[in-house]
Amino acid sequence: MSSWSAQDEFNGLQSMLHFWAAVNLQHSWSQIFTGETITLRCEIQGGEGKVWKYEWTAPNTNSPPTSSEYRISRVSVSHSGDYRCRGSSDYLLTGWSDAFRLTVSSSKPRATLTAHSSIIPAGGSVTLSCSVEGSAGWKFDWFRRDSVSSKAQLMRGNEANRVSQGGLYHCRGGRGDPVYYTEDSSDVTVTETRGFNYFISAKLRDVILCSVLTISFNNYEFIKPEMRDNS
Repeated sequence: MSSWSAQDEFNGLQSMLHFWAAVNLQHSWSQIFTGETITLRCEIQGGEGKVWKYEWTAPNTNSPPTSSEYRISRVSVSHSGDYRCRGSSDYLLTGWSDAFRLTVSSSKPRATLTAHSSIIPAGGSVTLSCSVEGSAGWKFDWFRRDSVSSKAQLMRGNEANRVSQGGLYHCRGGRGDPVYYTEDSSDVTVTETRGFNYFISAKLRDVILCSVLTISFNNYEFIKPEMRDNS
């Protein structure tokens, strides 16, 4: 004999009208990459304050979790597919959620570094921007080195970073827990101008040239009368 009465069944049908399940990705990332760690959540709408048990349907697994969170470490292309969940609490049972379609990209993303200018004006700075095309949620690490053969120094920064020192710069993106990193961007060379030194050199050149012309002119005036007396 079933432990459920007709009243329980009626209450269960009513509960489907008042409570419903939904699957959501923990982070609002538009694209997921192979190797990332992600968490799907089963949320019971209207079920606040109740203790729920959870069921999941998922691709390529025979033992889905029974908790509200479905955590996948080092996600792969084989995890792509539809995920559904439902919840039960005493005699209450929700219907299955709408399918959440998970698509995992097989390629690893590469960061892109863009320099608003590759030349730093004297006493100034330039802005460098780091981005990952088609996806969001990244924090960025910046690296600088003096030459191709020198060791890169880590610089913390945001998506946009102002620099006042010349050198070779590259960046990478990271997100999630544990952190998943993109491929490093290509190097961008930033050069400092020597405008101040050039200004001093130019002024010094003008002073020297002016002095030479003055001396030459004075010598000419001094010699000229002697030449007329001898004639």
